[in-house]
Amino acid sequence: MYKLERIQKLPISISTAWDFFSNPINLSKITPPYMNFNIIDGADGGIYPGKIISYTVTPILNFKLNWVTEITQVEKLKFFIDEQRFGPYKFWHHKHFLKNINGGVEMTDIVHYKLPMGLLGNIAHKVFVKRKLNEIFGYRFSILKNIFGEIK
Repeated sequence: MYKLERIQKLPISISTAWDFFSNPINLSKITPPYMNFNIIDGADGGIYPGKIISYTVTPILNFKLNWVTEITQVEKLKFFIDEQRFGPYKFWHHKHFLKNINGGVEMTDIVHYKLPMGLLGNIAHKVFVKRKLNEIFGYRFSILKNIFGEIK
């Protein structure tokens, strides 16, 4: 099992942050363009426990993947959790936390994930998956800073 954690402070209200992060349509805005992120189903409306979101991504070499996640828990203005139901990972559990801080909001992403294929999956993680996930979340950090600014 692997863990990725990112914290970002944004100079916006918690309601603005919630409205942005809880809207599935905004996923495409914070995903690198080369991944060709495309929501197939579940973009409409807000999030709620049990909501299914289906999409395609192209993470490497024009290899298109179908990915289905379920929103499993939601506490408005505080957190939500999505879990992969079908997709490239053996396990994917992504927690999104929002917290009021002086001058804005602190957003924390915590992802626990496991790759399929045992030893081969572990090798793939060391060779490129870890780097790719860091790149994707680094892109998100940069885009959110461009959209909302930053707390200094």
